[in-house]
Order: sequence, then structure tokens, then C-alpha cells
Amino acid sequence: MHLLTLFAQALLLGLAIAAPVGPIGLLCIERSVRQGPWVGLATGLGAATADALYATLGALGLSALIQRLTTLALPLAVAGSLLLLWMGLGMLRRHAASEAARAASAHGWCSAWASALLLTLSNPMTILSFLAVFASLSGHAAPGAAEALLMVSGVFAGSALWWCVLAFGAGRLLGRLGEAGRHGIDIVCGVLLLGMGLLLLWRALASLAG
Repeated sequence: MHLLTLFAQALLLGLAIAAPVGPIGLLCIERSVRQGPWVGLATGLGAATADALYATLGALGLSALIQRLTTLALPLAVAGSLLLLWMGLGMLRRHAASEAARAASAHGWCSAWASALLLTLSNPMTILSFLAVFASLSGHAAPGAAEALLMVSGVFAGSALWWCVLAFGAGRLLGRLGEAGRHGIDIVCGVLLLGMGLLLLWRALASLAG
């Protein structure tokens, strides 16, 4: 019963981390509309994979590695902001795609997964959150192998559940808007990604100046 409760708590944690609308959510929606729900899902699973990797570090309590990663927070934040700016500009510059161009392919799925993975990994501060939460879930003691596996699996499952809902729900619903609607979504998502990228870059540079 304890392990089942632990898995359920970790699943809710993964769901709570994934649910707030951010850069990955915008990418998932835009790609679901433009390239189909499977590409949108691949984008979300890239983020879920990164969450699972960071959750693994938090569950194992690898404090030395975590400390090393947090020292790289600034360059990773800059890299993440530049990636957001590049993606946002790409959406704004994109012309209306034909149905053939939007056809999903294995290459498209891999590219969507990898870009979301890199973007999510650019925020190593997430590890500290997992470390604190997992310590609380396991009674402030280092979790055993079974507990660590269940917590990581729960985080991934909760995150993946949200991306399934977003890709096949919101993505499919917005995809009915037609080509003009899809082009409008490109513009809205592109502008929001540019804004997020600029804000992240400004914060990174401000911390460097401070």
C-alpha cells in the first residue's frame, strides 16, 4: 500500500509539473495542430523524459552531481533562451504548410522529442525541486531502489498523461480551425515563445550583471 501511494503521489507530481502552460505546452499545441497529435505527443514526451532524468537524480540523492549542474544554471538558461527565440522566430516565419509537408514521420517525431528534451534540460533547478519533494515523500530518508523506481515512473507517467491530453485533445480541437486558424496559432505561439525567450535571457543576463 505504501508503494502504491508513493507512485500515486509521484504521478500527481509529474502531472502538476507538466500542466502549467509554458514553452513546451506551446510547442506541443503548435506541433499537434501543424504536424498532427503524434508529433505533439513526441514533444511532450521529450519534456517527460527530461523530468524523469532529473527525477532520477533527485530520487537517488546525487548531491555532488546536482551541485555541479546547478553551477551550470546560467549558461544553460542562456542556451535555453536562445533555443526559445530560434523556435519562436521559426514559427513566425513559417508559411502555410501543405498537407504533405505536415505529414508526420519518424524524423519529425525524433526531432520534436529531442528539441523538447534539450529545452527542458536547460532548467537544472528542477532537480532541486525533485530532491526536496522526494525527500518529503520518502520520509526525509534516501529512498530504496523500489521506491526510487516507483517515484521516477510515477513522475514520467503523470507528465506523459498530461501531454496525451494536450496533444490529442487541445491539438485536435484547434486543428479544426482550418489553415487560417493554424496560421494564427503559429503567430500566437511564436510571439509567446519569443517573449518567454527574451524574458529568460534578460533574467540570465541580469543575474550575471548582479
